[in-house]
Amino acid sequence: MGRDCVMTPFPDELSHWVWQHRYRWREAPPGREDDLEGTWQRVARAVAAAEPHDRETWQRRFLDLLTDWRFLPAGRILANAGTRRAATLLNCFVMGRIEDSLPGICRALEESALTLQQGGGIGLDFSTLRPRGSAATASGTVASGPVSFMHVWNAMCATLLATGNRRGAMMATLRCDHPDILEFIDAKRAAGALPFFNLSVLVFDDFLAAVRGDEPWPLLFPQPGAKDGDAATVSRRWAGDGPAVPCRIHAVVPARRIWERLLAANYDTAEPGVQFVDTVNARNNLYWRECLSATNPCGEVPLPPYGACNLGSINLPRFVRQPFTPQASLDLSAIAEVAQLAVRFLDDVLEITRFPLPAQAQTARASRRIGLGITGLADALAMTGLRYDATAARDLAATVMRTICVSAYETSSALAAEKGSFPVFAADRYLESAFVRALPPETRRRIGTAGTRNSHLTAIAPAGTISLLAGNVSSGVEPMFAFDGKRAVLDPSGRTVEFEVTNQAVRCWRAQTGGRPLPPAFVTATDLAPQAHLQMQAALQPWVDAAIAKTINLPADFPPERYWELFDLAHRLGLKGCTTYRAGTALGQVASLGGSAPGATLVERCCALG
Repeated sequence: MGRDCVMTPFPDELSHWVWQHRYRWREAPPGREDDLEGTWQRVARAVAAAEPHDRETWQRRFLDLLTDWRFLPAGRILANAGTRRAATLLNCFVMGRIEDSLPGICRALEESALTLQQGGGIGLDFSTLRPRGSAATASGTVASGPVSFMHVWNAMCATLLATGNRRGAMMATLRCDHPDILEFIDAKRAAGALPFFNLSVLVFDDFLAAVRGDEPWPLLFPQPGAKDGDAATVSRRWAGDGPAVPCRIHAVVPARRIWERLLAANYDTAEPGVQFVDTVNARNNLYWRECLSATNPCGEVPLPPYGACNLGSINLPRFVRQPFTPQASLDLSAIAEVAQLAVRFLDDVLEITRFPLPAQAQTARASRRIGLGITGLADALAMTGLRYDATAARDLAATVMRTICVSAYETSSALAAEKGSFPVFAADRYLESAFVRALPPETRRRIGTAGTRNSHLTAIAPAGTISLLAGNVSSGVEPMFAFDGKRAVLDPSGRTVEFEVTNQAVRCWRAQTGGRPLPPAFVTATDLAPQAHLQMQAALQPWVDAAIAKTINLPADFPPERYWELFDLAHRLGLKGCTTYRAGTALGQVASLGGSAPGATLVERCCALG
């Protein structure tokens, strides 16, 4: 693509379909949108309305940012900004702590339903619910355990969204020391079980040390009335920000038994993934006031209770100069400029969005988190002549993400001088956070002097639907799935519609060369060793203060005994999580390869994110 490749309003049939059925506004106010320009105008005008001065100027600047495809706001912004829908502009939320009582569970279920109804995906930590078989002393009943209540949430989601064309998206997490962890690990083994949930195990460093050392591992749960020092009682910090509490040990099992069960389930079903929760919290910019135990549905934004993710992606192929030539390069200065404007855009979104719950508004505006990321990485690399798994490709990707990160932090500090820092900003503590300590000294100095508008600024989302809108550019940081193939989407009635699609960079190459064979830089996910996926993720993570949505694609014959090697490497590389997909795993397919590998499938872990 690049500035040297023509970018039409709708690069292919699917792009036009996505606009028509996902993002086009057909009613008044502000008026029926007859073309994509009308959608861009609506969004730019709505977001600029948050500016206290020079709104027309900001509207023009935001419009230029959108119409040139350089910046792709998340789908909820495109669909809802400037409309009369009772819907949020934020893609996802983490819900509040689920209190371990029937009234508490019902409140949490109601809050989840209200959030899903307004278009937000949700993440929930079910670790607070007592294990199956525990006595409920107040009622004289026996607890059914967290997995049973996950089925209640799943049924609610299915009922609520039965007539919609956007699948409900939920993430469930559970601690690796919860007594029901084995049931949780196997919860999606049955065909069709919990289809609206992604699952992720909260894995601690101590647990991995126990696995490596083949040591026993206690399964436990907070015990009301217990005291430290009692038999079979240990002190643990449980979900939330409170102090450690006495927990009763329900069982002690070999750590490897749990780990091997998790790896076996992942091999068979691609679920659950893992979150390295100690790494997440050690590198949280608000480490002194948050204990994170859940993420949004695709895992790229760890959030506190009632936290929200406000996402957008820089479309990297638009910044490739002289693509497919020996002189091809990425325009880093232009990327930095777009990052500046995108930060302001996303910060303004927090002012105009509707929140399903008051607690979500309070939490989101206390920290003003945003998540600026990238999409089209694989296309941009191919256009500059670099294989996705090359060291030079990882170096370039890291340079791009560093450029975006530093520009974003410096812009946020300038916004703080103009509009004020986020309300819970504490300069001394913030500057001591592990991520902020790694920023350039001049950036840190600016933050120390002026503060910062946003506590977190970078996250890399899947960017699935918005990448389709942009002409089937490779999504997020994923490799190209296929050069040509078919893509299945849901129409407003819930019916599956299939499109022939060609990768954006492939289409551009063919247009420029008259259809010559693709050069070696073009590779698909199945051409890459699993370690190459992890290494790319690791190259970017130092410049991402949230996390990265990334699936490690594996061939169908990948040996099950090598799964431990992958997850161990992910942890040692400092990643915040790891998700795999082995070809043929029984999950919903949304795309298929053409050419030499018919029947291979791409799985999107979360269909509700755009």
